[in-house]
Amino acid sequence: MSNKHFLTLLDFSPEALRGLIARAIELKQWQKEGRIFEPLKNRVLAMVFEKSSTRTRVSFETGMAQLGGHAMFLSPRDTQIGRGEPIEDSARVMSRMVDAIMIRTFEHEKIKRFAEFSRAPVINALTDEYHPCQLLADMQTWFEHRGDIRGATVAFIGDGNNMCHSYINAARQFDFHLQIAAPEGYLPDADILAAAGDRITLTHDPMEAARKADLVVTDVWASMGQEEEQREREKAFNGYQVNAELMAQADKDALFMHCLPAHRGEEVTADVIDGPQSVVWDEAENRLHAQKVLLETLLTV
Repeated sequence: MSNKHFLTLLDFSPEALRGLIARAIELKQWQKEGRIFEPLKNRVLAMVFEKSSTRTRVSFETGMAQLGGHAMFLSPRDTQIGRGEPIEDSARVMSRMVDAIMIRTFEHEKIKRFAEFSRAPVINALTDEYHPCQLLADMQTWFEHRGDIRGATVAFIGDGNNMCHSYINAARQFDFHLQIAAPEGYLPDADILAAAGDRITLTHDPMEAARKADLVVTDVWASMGQEEEQREREKAFNGYQVNAELMAQADKDALFMHCLPAHRGEEVTADVIDGPQSVVWDEAENRLHAQKVLLETLLTV
C-alpha cells in the first residue's frame, strides 16, 4: 500500500479498506488468544490532541503498546503548537523524531497542512470535517455481526457533521446506501454529498430515513466546541431522537451504533443504546483493533 497518510477514508482504495477490516478482526482474535505480536518495536507515535478524548487516546496508546511501540501524548498547553509555532515547522520537526503522528483537532485544513510537510505518516483522529478512524471501527463491527455491508441500507439520524461526512465516504468506499435525516441548517457539506451520487438519500424526516434500514447511526446534537449552541440545537433536533418508535421503522434485525459519548434522553433513548440491537460497546472496543491495523499498515507495509 503506497498511502502515506490517513486523513479520510478516500485515502485508501475500497479493496485496501476491506483488507484493513479483515486484518483488524484477525488481530482482535490474536489479542484474545494472548498472542504476542510486536511489529512496531522501538517505533514512536506522537499523539497531538487539541480536542478532548477518551476512546481515541486510550485506543491509540494501548494499540501502540500492544504492537511493541510507544505513544507520546502532546497537548497544546505543553508544546509550541499551542504558542503559535507554524504548523509547517511543527510538522517538519516532529516527523524527524517520531515514526507516525496522530492528530485530533478542529479545522481539517490544519491536518492537511501538517501532512503536507510531514515526513512521517499522519493519521486523522478527528477533525470538524471527518472522523475516519471511527468508521473503520464501525465497519469492523458490522462485518463481525453481519458480514459484508455491500448493498445494505444505513440510516444516519442527526447533524450533518464529521461523522455524517465519514459515513458518506464509507457509502462510496464500502458500496452501501445511506439515508440521512438532518434538519435544515444542519445538512452535510454539499460537495461531499454530491461526490457520493445516488448512494445517498437526504431527507428531513427521521422516520423516512430509518425505514427498512439495516443499521441506524446517530451522534450527539452538540459536538465539542458547540456547547454554547446546546439549547438552539435541542430545538432544531426535536424529533430526531433515536428511540423505540424510530427503530421500529428499521429492519427487525437492524443494529444501532453511536460513536460515543452519548447523551441518553437527547439523541438516543436509554432503551435503545442499552438494548439488544445496540452494538456500541463492540464498536468502541474496535477502535483499538482497527487502529492497530492502521498503524501496522502505515509503518510496516
